[in-house]
Amino acid sequence: MSDKLWGGLCGGIVLALVIATNPSTAEPVYDIDMYALMSGKCSRVIVAGRDFACKTVAYFHSQQGRADFTVVLDDPVDDSHIISFSGENDRRNKENLYELAIDRMLLKSKHRPKLDGLPVPLSEASTGVCKLVGSFATKRVSTISCRASDRNGKTYELEFESDGSLITIRKFAQSTLPTEVRRAKQMAQLECRLKAEVAKILPRDLTAYILRCLGEGSEEPVLVR
Repeated sequence: MSDKLWGGLCGGIVLALVIATNPSTAEPVYDIDMYALMSGKCSRVIVAGRDFACKTVAYFHSQQGRADFTVVLDDPVDDSHIISFSGENDRRNKENLYELAIDRMLLKSKHRPKLDGLPVPLSEASTGVCKLVGSFATKRVSTISCRASDRNGKTYELEFESDGSLITIRKFAQSTLPTEVRRAKQMAQLECRLKAEVAKILPRDLTAYILRCLGEGSEEPVLVR
């Protein structure tokens, strides 16, 4: 996929991959201020004992300090199957190693309850760690390795290898979290963008596709900087 198509879609698509859960309300909120999209392949993805292939791997950082490594699974029976290794404690060292301590797994599937027509991810308390070899500053990542176990003993694993391409980094200007109405619109728009990515919609056809998907006559863009 070309950089133009990839970059144009991902500003909206990738936000749909992670919906952070507010522990006090269990409602999804958008507070992502940066994401990094990696190009490469997954040599190993295990979700609760099952092997999967992956479509996309991305890293997110939120305004509140939480970070996530998110994997869009290549599941032939569930096009909403997405997992995130999530945590608040991270560290970097001089050897280009970034580590994130995992305290929860975010699990999204077509079987989850829906808010405004979109699945709300299940948040499972977990322990584990993700390790990224590389640097966001230089936009180069070599490998990502994640291991986590939830409170029920289910295990989750990720082994990702870069193809050597520079990673795509986007930053989002969000001074405040959106209202419920605004959030519902964002969720619908981002879900349509994710569907457009999977369907490999060309840039010239993207707006028309999203408008048909939304069933309305306008779209409010995601603000990026």
